[in-house]
Amino acid sequence: MRKNFWIYSLAAICVGLVLTLGCERERLFEPELSSNGMFEGVDLQINPLSIPDGERYLIGFHKTPDISVIKGVGGEVYRTFTIVPAVAARLSPQAAAALEKNPRVRYVEPDHEVFAHGQTVPWGINRVFGNEANRLSTWEKFTGAGIGVAILDTGIDKDHVDLTVAGGITTVDNTDWHSDGNGHGTHVAGTVAALDNNLGVVGVAPAVDLYAVKVLSDGGSGTVSSVAGGIDWAVKQGIPVLNMSLGSSTSSQTLKDACDAAYKAGHLLVASAGNSGNPGGRGDNVGYPAAYESVIAVAASTSNDRRASYSSTGPAVELIAPGSSILSTLPGNNYGTYSGTSMASPHVAGVAALVKSANPDLTNVQIRTILQETAEDLGLSSNQQGYGLARADLAVREVGEVEPPATGNIEGTVKDEDGTAIGGATVVVEGTGLLATTGEDGDYILENVPAGDQKVTASADNYYSKTEIVTVEKDAAVTQDFTLEAIPTYTVSGTVKNVEGYALEGATVTIEGTDQSATTNGDGNYSIPGVEEGTYSITASKSGYSSQTQNVTVKSDTPVDFTLNEETGTELSIDTFELTNTSNPAWARVTVNWAVSGSNLFSVKSEMIRNGSVVDSQTSSVSGSNASGTHELRHRGGTGTYSITLTVTDENETISDTKSIDL
Repeated sequence: MRKNFWIYSLAAICVGLVLTLGCERERLFEPELSSNGMFEGVDLQINPLSIPDGERYLIGFHKTPDISVIKGVGGEVYRTFTIVPAVAARLSPQAAAALEKNPRVRYVEPDHEVFAHGQTVPWGINRVFGNEANRLSTWEKFTGAGIGVAILDTGIDKDHVDLTVAGGITTVDNTDWHSDGNGHGTHVAGTVAALDNNLGVVGVAPAVDLYAVKVLSDGGSGTVSSVAGGIDWAVKQGIPVLNMSLGSSTSSQTLKDACDAAYKAGHLLVASAGNSGNPGGRGDNVGYPAAYESVIAVAASTSNDRRASYSSTGPAVELIAPGSSILSTLPGNNYGTYSGTSMASPHVAGVAALVKSANPDLTNVQIRTILQETAEDLGLSSNQQGYGLARADLAVREVGEVEPPATGNIEGTVKDEDGTAIGGATVVVEGTGLLATTGEDGDYILENVPAGDQKVTASADNYYSKTEIVTVEKDAAVTQDFTLEAIPTYTVSGTVKNVEGYALEGATVTIEGTDQSATTNGDGNYSIPGVEEGTYSITASKSGYSSQTQNVTVKSDTPVDFTLNEETGTELSIDTFELTNTSNPAWARVTVNWAVSGSNLFSVKSEMIRNGSVVDSQTSSVSGSNASGTHELRHRGGTGTYSITLTVTDENETISDTKSIDL
């Protein structure tokens, strides 16, 4: 393969130069030339989404996400996850503030943008193989065959002659995983897996199964939810190595939870440390997700084994790899050189895949340890190089000298406190990705569990989970039974009547934040069993009557009665419509104070209009015959005259009013 390698490399470099000169439009991450003539990576920043401020949020729940909670405050869910108990939704800032107070909600955070780390003009394959001569001798045994690597990036050009893409997905609206209008993802993919075919370049692990996970747009940006969605997909596909040459200066609980869950499930996550470093190599400026403990943070080195001046530094840096002037694939059967920690990260992901192919039984934790122990010390500080330069040849050689991991089995039964078997319970060995589900008899078996003390957790719906430390011995089976305590539940019941004391049949009683509800019978009675201990908002409603809500603390079987007032068919009207100028130098802002009345109100909407176009809006879901509130509208459009329209809807009609204001 390496015959005429330098001829092909020179040709590829020429191709890359032609591409650079002829395609300025495609160079979305332009490097800056420093005073000493070296290219330096772009320092990327986190920016709010280019939509009205506060519209996209991530909502984390303590338990299974409850979509009705989001809908109850007028929110719209646009992405769900299976790897973390969270959803992404569009909300008003007021709704987000209200959700933060909900006892079922763990956190509410903005769905930030995430950007691809810098790119410019690769040589690093030989370096991570210790400059092995001719055809890299490590490849005589292992080339990554059978090991999946997911490239979470801007997509991959699946038609590139030097790449074979096994499949993929996009989590970015209106895009395809198999196209890359940016080039960043295709370049990263080439460093991992460019084919050993005597064409162009070759990757660290040319025989891996390559997957394109498009989490960034062709403009190079995405959101926390698009990246978490990509991690979610890769985990469900069982892809062992994930490369994330992307990042943000802002942490996200959702992204951290997704990375932690993927690592706990046995996947190895590698990410670029970021390009926010300084020439002196001082400070802690590693971005996210690289800074999370569950992720390997990779810094960038130069051809003379120094830290690239742009490479981020800090205690989270775990390894360093070639990152400056890296030659690799580009869309359209092209080649080019880019620089940045984005280029360093795929070197490490490729080495991890080679180690996994050398011994597929190795866990992610074992592979990570091998990468650390075989890294080459470049004489830099740990904040700049971590354990040192990733070395594919030494890491693969180490695997050959490591005995196959000792394993054993764990088996047992999951029952409740009455001794009744619990079917469908989940038993997990934490940190290994191993899990089992009990059958109808409550029995489970976990095979090939690493020997030693293991933390094993059993869980089931409507039961408290339980964790035990189990000592696993090589080639032996150990029994671990679990007895789970049922989560106590109670019954909420009562009667719904009108003000005259007559029973109301067909009234609906709902418990907010749950899917539990009941309808009254002919005596006005209802009963809702299975309610967990806690404080809830419980609402009774019936057409033609004003609804009533009570805050109730449930610690035992709890009676809750309701008395509903009959509605009189009030004519729909806007009773208050007042505008207050709250602008600042950066934003035109207005506060809308409103009060409305009607027979059975449904919604109130405020719209901010400039030159005939709606630039911001806010909607409140209302009920009953009277409602009031405020809406905050804003526009980064400077001073001028704006029109504000207030629209009110009830069960029968819609009315609106418009006022002008100079902001």
